Amino acid sequence: MPDTIDYALIESVLHEAAAAAAQKTLPLFRTELSVDNKWAVGFDPVTEADREAERAIRAVIGSHFPEHAIVGEEWGRTGENRLSWTIDPVDGTRAFIFGVPSWGTLIGFSVDGQATAGSMTQPFNGETFLAVPGRAYYARGAAPAPLRVSGRTALSTARLATTSPALFDRAGSRANWDRLDRACLETRYSLDCYAYALLAAGHIDLVIDIGLQSYDITALIPIIQEAGGVVSTFEGGRAENGGNVIAAASADLRDAALETFLSA
Repeated sequence: MPDTIDYALIESVLHEAAAAAAQKTLPLFRTELSVDNKWAVGFDPVTEADREAERAIRAVIGSHFPEHAIVGEEWGRTGENRLSWTIDPVDGTRAFIFGVPSWGTLIGFSVDGQATAGSMTQPFNGETFLAVPGRAYYARGAAPAPLRVSGRTALSTARLATTSPALFDRAGSRANWDRLDRACLETRYSLDCYAYALLAAGHIDLVIDIGLQSYDITALIPIIQEAGGVVSTFEGGRAENGGNVIAAASADLRDAALETFLSA
């Protein structure tokens, strides 16, 4: 990793871009929104909040780093550079349109495809989860506090989360999910990016999702890793490109979860 990257500036831009996004999302949250569907079959919602928040984030990044590449859920990829930003302006659009404050704004920074800094912000609650190399912290109207995973290693004590068991139904892996669910202490659904942030804070121990996109996970990887956790694909590779992803409070817990989930 080059020594020339100014991570103090990266951190500042993460805060500035998240604040700009909040100016677009908060006025629309819990209002009568027009909701469009991206899919011809099924339902993948998008709103004005998603589109305008991403525009605002892109404007901030572009003002500081016009040469950097940007990949966003709503407006695709612009630029080609080994230094890049990945944006999900409203991760959890379904929660947003239901008025549930479990959505968040995800902004990640990568070097040569490897996520090295990122933030998850929830402006309605005023929460920030942020990481740069060597540091991960949480802030909500007070001095930042270090993030630290629980470190749990046993499935029998693990607090598990996923977006929805229906995803495993559609993928033909519901039996796998049910086996893992039974092995864990407790399970919660529909937390979107919040599940990964709460894992970094030590309140959840294990998150497993299938079919993620890069913008769903890139910003969260450094937050979890700098807090002492692990994130990978089911095959053990890096998760920046999305796919089937598992995050855990320890490598032992990740391995035990995969052994249970993937066993015949």
